[in-house]
Parts: sequence; C-alpha cells; structure tokens
Amino acid sequence: MKKKMFTSIGLMSGTSMDGVDLSVIKSDGNDQFSSIYDIYKEFDDGLYNQLIGLREKIHNFKDLKTHSKEINDVEKKFTLFNSHLINQVIKDINEDVDLIGFHGQTLFHNPKIQTSKQLGDGKLLSSLFTKIVINNFRQNDLNHGGQGAPLTPIFHSLISKIIQKRYKLKFPISIINIGGITNITQINKGPNKSINFFAYDVGPGNCLINEWVRNNIKAKFDKNGNYANAGNADDLILNQAIDNFEIKSYETSLDVKDFDISFVKGLSFEDGCATISKFTAYLIADGLTKINKKNNLNPHQYIFCGGGRKNKFLMQSIVNYLGNKNIFIKDIDEYNFDGNFIESQAFAYLAIRSYLKLPISFPNTTRCKKAISGGDIIQNF
Repeated sequence: MKKKMFTSIGLMSGTSMDGVDLSVIKSDGNDQFSSIYDIYKEFDDGLYNQLIGLREKIHNFKDLKTHSKEINDVEKKFTLFNSHLINQVIKDINEDVDLIGFHGQTLFHNPKIQTSKQLGDGKLLSSLFTKIVINNFRQNDLNHGGQGAPLTPIFHSLISKIIQKRYKLKFPISIINIGGITNITQINKGPNKSINFFAYDVGPGNCLINEWVRNNIKAKFDKNGNYANAGNADDLILNQAIDNFEIKSYETSLDVKDFDISFVKGLSFEDGCATISKFTAYLIADGLTKINKKNNLNPHQYIFCGGGRKNKFLMQSIVNYLGNKNIFIKDIDEYNFDGNFIESQAFAYLAIRSYLKLPISFPNTTRCKKAISGGDIIQNF
C-alpha cells in the first residue's frame, strides 16, 4: 500500500539569530522526499536586537521566570514574523499544506535540567492558518534521557542515501552542519545492507565569530571569512585558548553559552576574527578526528552544510587542521541539495514523522534511552 505523501512547511531560526529559513517539502516521513520551495527572510533590526538582547539575559532556569513577560512579548513578535513569511509562501506555491513544523528560536538549552526553551507560539500559528502545527520538538527527548540535540540526523540519513544512490559514493559518509553550533551525522552500512547513523555536537560553529563581529562593528557575521582573511591569527593566544579549553564528552549537546570570546580581548578586529576562526576550526577538526576514532570509522566523504560552509577562511582552516588527503571534503550543494536549507527541510520532515508518531531521536543521536517520537501536535482551530 502506497504511503500518504504530506506537504509540510519547515521553519528554522538557528543560534545565529539572523533570520528564518522556510522550506516546503513533500514526503511520506520515511524514504520519499522532494523539495518544493525554499526561502530566507532576515529579521528586521528591531526584532534581531530584541532576540539577541533577550538571549543574553537568560543564563539559567530562574532567568526564564524572571524575564517571562519580555519572553512572551518577544515570542508574539517572533511568531507573527514567521506567520508573515508563511503567508507569503502559501500565496506563491500551488500546494495545500498539511503540516507546519515550527522549530522556534532557541533561548536556553540545558539537558542537565531537562530544559530547552524555544520562542514560538504554536497555538497562535495554528489558529492563524487553520493548520496543524508541530513544535516543541526537543522536550520529549529530554524527558527520556536525551540531550535534546541534534535532531536532524534522521533527515541527514535520508539525504545521504539519496546522494549515495545518485552519485555512487562510498560509505561511511559524514554530513557536517556548521550553524551556530557544529554537529555531525556519520552514516555507515550495517549488517544485511542496513544503514546505521550516529550523531554528535562537535564544537562551536558560527556563534563565536558572529559574536565578535556583532560586538565590534555594525554587521552580523564575517561574510566569506573576509575579515578573518584580512587579519593574522595570534598564535600565542590561539594555542593558549586551545590548551585551556576541552570538550570533555561528545555524548552531550552543546549550547552557545558553553563558549566565550574573552581570550581575544585586546586584539584588533581583523586579528580577532582570524584567531577566533582558527580556534573554531581546530575544535571542529579535533572533534571530527576523535569521533572517527571513537567509532572506528575512516570516512570517505565529509559533506558540509549550514551557513559556516560559506566562510572560506574557516573551511580552509578546518581542512588544514584535518590534514588528511584521503578524505573528500565537499559542499552539499555539489550534490544538488541547497546547503542553506537542510535544517528547515529537516524540520518539515520531522513534523511529518512526529505527526505519524515515528521516532525522530535515537540512542545513537541524542543519547535517549530508546528511539522516540517528539514534537507537540497542535490543532488550534
């Protein structure tokens, strides 16, 4: 019997907090997938500054209560921003949308206390469009002993199989997403031609570079790594930072607040960009190497997606630190997937799986006790 195909919208606003990615896909929530539409909308300065300012106030669970009124106010503005984008897209596509996967904007994430706060009013969004909305994707995983992240590996596994089939690639394949945080999904052949996948957060992504840029000039990120390329990394400060910082376990998820940029205080803007970018690249490369060793894998392919893949200085630094000529490092765009929208497509896919009560997180991805579904199903109409 042929499985139902759903048309699903996925909305993703990552830890870079620069805007919203929206994707429309068709999928059965299993092995059928096609992309219909992708669009990005940047936050206006007012909302951007409110989001950044609010996140900087939230350091613990108590802060969520202390700033609850401001959180509610910004959440409404954020939700309406997403609704305007959805409205624009629905007018542009000739599709009847079944589901909306609304990830929201992460304000606070701490798996130790089973708390992950994403801004986004699913009930309001559902009532505005008379559509089923899936949100709060992380909480069920946290409730079952998981880290609440990363959640995209099941989608990475699907697209790796599509890429492998189209381009005859060899397993194992690693898909690395450089967003605010960097995560990796390793996909490999198991027994009886089955596919196994493992996932980890491996280090910072764009979060440190973006913070340095934001604090020093009127810009949000280092486009193409041009500022870093104009500077010179301070090797003494860089090596001290590397020696003084250690990711103790790749079994836990990471948050932007796990890192800081105080070690470059006093450097020029460009030199700070170069030093932070190399620090970030070192942690990513070191994480990838350690995870390969942990899983006894020798990947043939590293496929990069996310905004960080566009930072030429960062990417070249990762290549230099890896130093392995036997690994092919590719941009996912080379395989006919838009690397800007993998996460928004993923949450459209996760919305379908959540609706069908299919698992979205697994012991090998989030460290949950068993494979479980997630996401609140909201029908507020």
